[in-house]
Amino acid sequence: MLLQVLHETRYDYSAPVENAQHVSCLRPLDGAGQQVLSHELQISPEPAHLRSVLDIYGNSRNYFSLRSSHASLKVSARSLVRTQAQPDLSKRASAAWELLRQHCQYQAGADWDAAIEFAFSSPCAPRSEAFAEFARPSFVPGRPMAEAGWDLMERIHRLMRYESHSTEVNTPALQALRQGKGVCQDFAHILVACCRSMGLPARYVSGYMLTTPAPGQPRLVGSDASHAWASVYCLAAEPAKKLGPRDCGEGPAGYWLDLDPTNRRMPGEDYVTVACGRDFLDVSPLRGVIQGGSSHSLSVAVTVSPVEQESAP
Repeated sequence: MLLQVLHETRYDYSAPVENAQHVSCLRPLDGAGQQVLSHELQISPEPAHLRSVLDIYGNSRNYFSLRSSHASLKVSARSLVRTQAQPDLSKRASAAWELLRQHCQYQAGADWDAAIEFAFSSPCAPRSEAFAEFARPSFVPGRPMAEAGWDLMERIHRLMRYESHSTEVNTPALQALRQGKGVCQDFAHILVACCRSMGLPARYVSGYMLTTPAPGQPRLVGSDASHAWASVYCLAAEPAKKLGPRDCGEGPAGYWLDLDPTNRRMPGEDYVTVACGRDFLDVSPLRGVIQGGSSHSLSVAVTVSPVEQESAP
């Protein structure tokens, strides 16, 4: 499948901004079932400095500075991505979750596994007894990790209610769990925090999902939104081949299983992965520090649309 993504962000300031430093995380990942055919980043006003780097998790970041007075900032990212269906890893044999938890505990002389970092707390997905209590019904003794993760995803989907504007970007995941409602960011943070509270690695994934308009209705430009889901680590029943620590598929001892609790499914070829991190703060699409500006208004428009194969480069 060929998907074109247009992500537009605009800030309008009540007073001019004199200087600004920003970082964006908007370029989709290569690999893990997708290939970025093109990516274009447009920034207005034009930045005085722009630098692209890969972070420690292999995500693409753009650092840019604005050194002239400006009353607004517009950042547009346009990406063309080829995606393909992946094997159903939820059906792949995985070791029991207790063995994974033991694998994550310190053992002198053990092989290094980059996934273990994701078993620790992070600001938006901390360990908590409340998360562990919610998670325990899914983690019965001897259950394979992939099966336990899937059951946890289904329970979050069933017991939580998706409600737009029910939380803010900085609403703690524990608050969303207690109120029983939230948005995709909250669902992902809850799943990640539940696994970590059981001593298991899980990470936050940002991206996009192709939505289908109602029959007879046109696809509206800017009507889509960024999406988020979670990825849980599973020990393979048989050791996987060694790949690089930044790979989003298999690791030295196991593999990552992506789970979308908002939609109760595994992401497929209708998803585009942008970044993976400990939580939202690692993969925020755009953030920065400004001098001046006072208050501001923010508008975000996202369009995800299929592209005919013949028109792709």
